[in-house]
Amino acid sequence: MAVEPLPAVRAVDLHKDLPEARWMIEDLWLKNAQGIVGGEPKLGKTWLGLDMAVSVASGTSCLGRFTVCDPGPVLVYLAEDTLPTVRARLESICESRALDLADLDLGVITVPVLRLDQDEDRRRLNATIAAWTPRLVVLDPLVRIHRIDENSATEVSALLGFLTEMVRRHECSLVLAHHTSKRQRSRPGQALRGSSDLHAWGCSNAYLTQEHGGLTLTIEHRAAPAPDPFRLRLVSRKDGSATHLAVVADAPEARPEPIERRIDALLRAAGTPTLRKEIREQLRVNNHRLGEALERMERAGRVRHSAAGWEVSAPPRPGVVRSEPASCRSDVTGKGDTQASLL
Repeated sequence: MAVEPLPAVRAVDLHKDLPEARWMIEDLWLKNAQGIVGGEPKLGKTWLGLDMAVSVASGTSCLGRFTVCDPGPVLVYLAEDTLPTVRARLESICESRALDLADLDLGVITVPVLRLDQDEDRRRLNATIAAWTPRLVVLDPLVRIHRIDENSATEVSALLGFLTEMVRRHECSLVLAHHTSKRQRSRPGQALRGSSDLHAWGCSNAYLTQEHGGLTLTIEHRAAPAPDPFRLRLVSRKDGSATHLAVVADAPEARPEPIERRIDALLRAAGTPTLRKEIREQLRVNNHRLGEALERMERAGRVRHSAAGWEVSAPPRPGVVRSEPASCRSDVTGKGDTQASLL
């Protein structure tokens, strides 16, 4: 029996996209791409997904920073929010941009339960997307739209395979919200809960992490360079309206005051010898780091130590030779000469 060969063409005959046609949201999400918005619970994944939805549906910049290159209809499904909550979130984002939700071609799937490991729900989702023809689909979160074992590569692969086929069939982009664990990893995607296939699957991924009391958004792409990570925060007006994610303006990083300067200021203010324990408690510094700093200052003649504690050294008179402190001297067995410095 004759076997029909797979379709293949010469590489040079493949369709060539224009650079600007590669993006749905420039630098943030590739066109017709699937991927994950990841983060620990309650960090803002849903707010980010809805910000993307409003941006694509309205053609306005996502997060006020990323240009929408492929605007159009959007379809969202939020499994953990009530329908009034979904509307309230969307209206808040629209209000922050002076948009009217009624003007947007933004649909919401309203079924209480969606299980994409079930054939019937897969067929219904495909039919819904075919009817709405969205440019973007947002499903939030992954854990609520299946009953598979997320640690099973076989089961996860089957689910992701369906989602990939759906994206290609309907030529849309897909944002899938998913939780990360609290375990620290070298790359944020490695912290996604479940099979490692989840990290590998995304063409564009975005990760929210909490650092130093604020949110950091890290983006990665399979086929494009990613922007540097940047800070976000959830903001509202004084009356609690217009809640949305906003980019925190870049600011020069504040340099901590050198520990030697802090020690000098503390000892001068004290005016009397101060025990090392008291210095450590007042400056709230690591004991080892404090010891190294005091040793450097003692070698330089800036402080001196006695049984009563540490204090600032009196400035030496010109031409006086002062011996180095004991920590810099040769041992008492006579190996080497005592070092001295002319100040």
